[in-house]
Amino acid sequence: MDTQSSPMLRQSAASAGPPRFHLLAKPSGSTCNIDCKYCFFLSKEALYPNEKHRMSDATLEAYIGQLLESHRTPEVTIAWQGGEPTLMGLDFFRKAVEIAQRHRRPDQKIQHTFQTNGIALDDEWCAFLKSNDFLVGLSVDGPSDIHDTNRVTRGGRGTFDLVMKGWQHLRKHGVEFNILCTVNAANQARGRRVYRFFRDELGATWIQFIPIVERATPETIHIANLGWSERPKEKRLLYTQTGSLVTERSVSGAQYGQFLVDVFEEWVRHDVGNVYVQLFDVTLEAYFGSYKLCIHAPTCGNGPALEYNGDLYACDHFVEPRYKLGNIHKVHMLELVGSADQRKFGQDKRNALTRQCQQCEVRPLCNGGCPKDRFVDSRDGEPGHNYLCEGLYRFFTHSRPAMQHMGQLYSNGQAPAGIMQWLASEDVRRGPYAPCPCGSGRKFRFCHGATSSDD
Repeated sequence: MDTQSSPMLRQSAASAGPPRFHLLAKPSGSTCNIDCKYCFFLSKEALYPNEKHRMSDATLEAYIGQLLESHRTPEVTIAWQGGEPTLMGLDFFRKAVEIAQRHRRPDQKIQHTFQTNGIALDDEWCAFLKSNDFLVGLSVDGPSDIHDTNRVTRGGRGTFDLVMKGWQHLRKHGVEFNILCTVNAANQARGRRVYRFFRDELGATWIQFIPIVERATPETIHIANLGWSERPKEKRLLYTQTGSLVTERSVSGAQYGQFLVDVFEEWVRHDVGNVYVQLFDVTLEAYFGSYKLCIHAPTCGNGPALEYNGDLYACDHFVEPRYKLGNIHKVHMLELVGSADQRKFGQDKRNALTRQCQQCEVRPLCNGGCPKDRFVDSRDGEPGHNYLCEGLYRFFTHSRPAMQHMGQLYSNGQAPAGIMQWLASEDVRRGPYAPCPCGSGRKFRFCHGATSSDD
């Protein structure tokens, strides 16, 4: 399949497709150099058994050429993910940069992004990333005792020290980086500690929190709880978005909400304008009717995922046979992204909301969350409600007064960071021994009013 040329873009498809979209390319498929217990994407190897999961030159050329041709906006992101993309080696990405320069239109500005566990990063890698202005996403779950709970080698050893060596190389070369942190059973009760570690120890100024919700059925829950690695003499389980049970590693709805509140109460007092937490930023934007993150936008469908062989799927969370759109060696990428099936996939996010969700006071902020998490019954017994609803509702209602205050500051031509001065006066007025606003039950002085990061 990789020997086929890239198909021509039909004019009718060009006009019907979206002007921009954010595609995640997986050049090494699901292959990784570590064995995170919650990484269900390891199981996607079952989609392509007995194949070497490496993107060929032909697919690389077709991917970048079609991506740049498809965009009718001046800024284009070329995003690499995995698996672990560093397994492709530096020469692959040197070639990718050269292809992008060759295909880009004069008016196009390219942003290269790269999500990695950081273990393979060294001076040579980081010099390349810096010289080509790559934005690197580094996967870290918190301090070592938390991180090493789930992010382990194939031998079961923690990877924290290896990741920190990669982080040191990023800092040494001045590579722009952000932190991607999963929220799971190991860190769900330690939001403030995790956040302070990223801010104070790693110097992170942009942080993304991703809830771990691993679905399973009564038939698969046992093996799912063991993890997604390949096991001798066992058929590999392909993870799909089915089942109403969750693994022991999954965050609960209530704890996800408390985690976000814990982080928010620290951030809103000290770091507005200096540290950017993705969910907080998009929540403030939602008060102005702007939605840049698919999870909480009314509809989705502009975030497809590309496998190493050119197969394109509706979404990174739905890399499974029923959501395969086609292959870019046979049909142009923009035609697939603009197809009726993909439009329906995106519109179903809005059209399939439960009645509870439709009537919820925070629906304009939440919009039902990600469809992958809609597998429980609503209060009325209606199926298809979000598993994380309790936590999302907690966060959006808890943060509302501060968000509205920041929104008012912005509307008045002032920086939202002014919220910190207002909160400081409120904290003085309330006193150090009043209950902490986070709802922990502890006094403010010993919770979010404390300078120590101990939990």
